[in-house]
Amino acid sequence: MSSPGSTATPISIIPLSDEADARACARLMCSSEPWITLGRSYETSLAIMGDPTREVYLARDESGLSGFLILCMTGAFVGYIQTVCIVPRCRGKGLGSTLLHFAEQRIRRVSPNIFMCVSSFNEGARRLYQRHGYEVVGELTDYIIKGQSEILLRKTFGPIASFVAER
Repeated sequence: MSSPGSTATPISIIPLSDEADARACARLMCSSEPWITLGRSYETSLAIMGDPTREVYLARDESGLSGFLILCMTGAFVGYIQTVCIVPRCRGKGLGSTLLHFAEQRIRRVSPNIFMCVSSFNEGARRLYQRHGYEVVGELTDYIIKGQSEILLRKTFGPIASFVAER
């Protein structure tokens, strides 16, 4: 899979399957924005990687790990994109869009609605999500840290009442 509109090398997206990859993802998360500002530790990041209620997908290119995606497919917001994280060398090359597209395909098998939160200070991510059709549906003030909000976003392909899951 290649990033749309980029000259990047092909990307493969695969489920997280081993502890070494989980540790690499946790290190990437806790050393990247917005998680630095949000105070996310390595230990908390690693616990998220191992959460059995989450689906974690790795993006790889010829150089190795290029990013990852965490989805929540249970609970009140089935189809929640919890995390999109890109390694610094791959940022600005379309990988975020590629991971969003992958997440949307996965979620649309079970729900017509896709949800995510973005930190109020994370302007670049907010612009990316807006370009992909995500709309603001709420604001959670002081949700993770004082003085910042988490903005709840939704992209919909129709109401739940008329949705038929893929078989």
